[in-house]
Amino acid sequence: MALLFKNLPFLSILPLFLFFLTFFCSLSTQGKPKQNQNTSVSFSFPLTSLRFSPNNVQTLHPSFVSETKQNPRIRPRPRPTPSSYNFKTTFKYSMALIVALPIGTPPQTQQMVLDTGSQLSWIQCHKKVAQKPPPPASFDPSLSSSFSVLPCNHPLCKPRIPDFSLPTSCDQNRLCHYSYFYADGTLAEGNLVREKFTFSRSQSTPPLILGCATDTSEDKGILGMNLGRLSFASQAKISKFSYCVPTRLTEPGVSPTGSFYLGENPNSLGFQYVNLLIFPESRAMPNMDPLAYTLPMQGIRIGAKKLPIPPSVFRPDAGGSGQTMIDSGSEFTYLVDEAYNKVREEVVRLVGPRLKKGYVYGGVADMCFDGNPIEIGRLIGDMVLEFEKGVEITVDKESVLADAGGGVHCLGIGRSNMLGVASNIIGNFHQQNLWVEFDLANRRVGFGKADCSRAV
Repeated sequence: MALLFKNLPFLSILPLFLFFLTFFCSLSTQGKPKQNQNTSVSFSFPLTSLRFSPNNVQTLHPSFVSETKQNPRIRPRPRPTPSSYNFKTTFKYSMALIVALPIGTPPQTQQMVLDTGSQLSWIQCHKKVAQKPPPPASFDPSLSSSFSVLPCNHPLCKPRIPDFSLPTSCDQNRLCHYSYFYADGTLAEGNLVREKFTFSRSQSTPPLILGCATDTSEDKGILGMNLGRLSFASQAKISKFSYCVPTRLTEPGVSPTGSFYLGENPNSLGFQYVNLLIFPESRAMPNMDPLAYTLPMQGIRIGAKKLPIPPSVFRPDAGGSGQTMIDSGSEFTYLVDEAYNKVREEVVRLVGPRLKKGYVYGGVADMCFDGNPIEIGRLIGDMVLEFEKGVEITVDKESVLADAGGGVHCLGIGRSNMLGVASNIIGNFHQQNLWVEFDLANRRVGFGKADCSRAV
């Protein structure tokens, strides 16, 4: 959603550029501990999982990553400087990853969706009053000594900041107010604030800009981890992070455990890396999300057969359509029609008589089945997503079908156009039993096969 001053002469925007450069430099250094920057520290915090209802499956991606879908502009982004953070924890996985983070001074634990497709991070903010109990795990700003609000005259309250176009206004208290609608109609509304993520008495992030939502239809916040300058990863100067999503279990009330790192991952020596696709400012594209993690996908195999899909289908065209992004906030994988139709043709060829006719799960997935999912999966075979340099994501045949409830299982792939987007999106369902590392310093993404329920 960034809006650049593309139509102004260079000399006329130079003062504005210097102003914003000074502002963001001062913001990134505010509150840093005065210590050796090469010292490595380690913290641990709990993660839980959130299960969404089948009726909401189509909203999983747009409710988390629609931030840059309107009027995006592409601009070069500086590589992050290495941070000393080295956090490690475990999480429970069902459909979305919910990280419980200690925020404020003293810390209050907040639950946030770990989302590599969003920039703005926000938490639930409610003042605790005796007459009306607040929502569970909401944040009380009055209890934190490090909490501060952004006034109306703050530069970010003017919706023309590069990389961060958010509808803002002055509220009755002269504070910077935002109202944000996601693609699925979800509303997040509140004030832009500054707050620390406090991991211990001696270690915390600098004050970071985030949303303090007082009116939202969601019961969890968002931890924005995309390439935007105001994402958590960028503001906290995280040089890399990684997660390992375990195989989803179908037993009621049972969620498998995976691992999550901020900083160095001791397993990374075995990872295979692909470079992120970076687009110059001169190639601004209306249908593209320039802040997403865009991968050089090449093709798809089902079983031993490589599907006849041109590699260009997975690359952005002149308007940005066809971009392939990897996203922890989306459950399913979504493909543009040219790729989706080829996948469906092959599935119909292999197991067509077993398809559940007329059934569309969540309005996006129409390759669904009754019957034994293991047996049907073996008939379909392994599914492989191919990338440059021979790097692959392999989904074993026993895990290609997702449980849709009621004895129905669906291939974990939907149509992108049913989401109102023109992109290919690799969701967390196709990241199971796989280390995924986002190496921001080197602008690449790494993959490593693992048993994520036992990963360390």
